[in-house]
Amino acid sequence: MVMNKETLEPHLETSFIEAECVQQVLEGNEDAFADIVEHFQSPVYNLCYRMLGTPQEAEDAAQESFIRAYRYIHRYDPRRPFATWLLSIAAHYCIDQQRKRHPLSIDLDEIMEFGIMDDSPDPERIAISGEQTELIQKYLATLPVKDRMVLILRYWYDFSEDDISEALEISKSAVKSRLHRARQHMAEQWNFEQLKISQKEGRQHEPQTI
Repeated sequence: MVMNKETLEPHLETSFIEAECVQQVLEGNEDAFADIVEHFQSPVYNLCYRMLGTPQEAEDAAQESFIRAYRYIHRYDPRRPFATWLLSIAAHYCIDQQRKRHPLSIDLDEIMEFGIMDDSPDPERIAISGEQTELIQKYLATLPVKDRMVLILRYWYDFSEDDISEALEISKSAVKSRLHRARQHMAEQWNFEQLKISQKEGRQHEPQTI
């Protein structure tokens, strides 16, 4: 299955207009920051939602991310894409929020009961549409928070490994390692779900005894 690229967040480079808005904010024009919020509201909210899992938490996190961006905009390095800087603020905030939660757990015994298929597809081959969106969100929630963030930035926001390394302030080798773990985990979750569906369909077609 092929991931529909239309569902992915674009990798947003800093445009001339955005650079102008940032400069105006630095000069004290608060209205210019409203333009920044309007432009990036959707990608920031979506990132927070994929990390935190509920609309209310995502809205709160997005709002806090923009507040922090406004507060620290004087630290922004114009040589970096503005989107990378802004989304890194949202990413770090979501990671902090996740750390305050009780750790998520999954029933590994249930998974091992069915076994894992060897020909696991990469997560980017899984189409995200309709009811599958809910499944993908469920799979993301079972990932360790840092692995989840690396996967989201790579496949939903098209960040390069260098971009992720810079945004999360981790080494490139750590990015590769977390990305590999996250891919494997998502593939296992996907295969497990497909196996359950196949077994259910098989039982439905079994001949009934009289």
